[in-house]
Amino acid sequence: MKAERAYTVHDLPASDRPRERLKRLGADALSTAELLACIMGSGTRGESVVMTSQKLLSEFGNLQNIASASIQELSRSRGIGEARAIQLKAACEIGKRLLDPDYAEKGKPVQSPEEAFTSMQEKLRGKKKEHFYVLCLDTRNRVNNKKQVSMGNLDSSIVHPREVFKDAISSLAAAVIFVHNHPSGDLEPSSEDVNLTKRLVEAGELLGIPVLDHIIVSDQGYTSLKSRNLI
Repeated sequence: MKAERAYTVHDLPASDRPRERLKRLGADALSTAELLACIMGSGTRGESVVMTSQKLLSEFGNLQNIASASIQELSRSRGIGEARAIQLKAACEIGKRLLDPDYAEKGKPVQSPEEAFTSMQEKLRGKKKEHFYVLCLDTRNRVNNKKQVSMGNLDSSIVHPREVFKDAISSLAAAVIFVHNHPSGDLEPSSEDVNLTKRLVEAGELLGIPVLDHIIVSDQGYTSLKSRNLI
């Protein structure tokens, strides 16, 4: 019995090939599955690349879930594998960076909680675990470094002042802003959030690196502990 060969976009009629359609009609005319097909290039045995893309979307539900998935999770999908999973993760990261002010506009000062939230929104969107970041600011309140300090449940044993301010000191930070996400979507600061922030503020005072704010973010918005008079 003859083995099935891998399908490529060349097995589709020229008018239906995603890359040809993109060239002729523009990227905005393509479906999400067709755009994914342009990234992956070829299908698998017995299946076109567009079918592989459609199945991937069906499995994960939407593009955001694909972007949030790990390389290991994507690799388990039929027809993806590690190499294509890496391609997809790279493409999704480029999309995130297009919306990240730090890549689009260097040197803009952070002058409000909203601007700190905007700076981190895409980096934390869709995360399933808590991620704690320190934004290191220069004397003009411009972000000169972003460092992830921890990932997981937020407590003082994981987010230790020594680790937080090590990055601030090495970045010659004049001040810092902390940002972490609540995957549940609840933006109310927990008692752990408040206690940890107070501990970090005290450490910053000793080191001469003031803590300007602690922003809690979710896909629904943000909360500023400074605005809530909790700093």
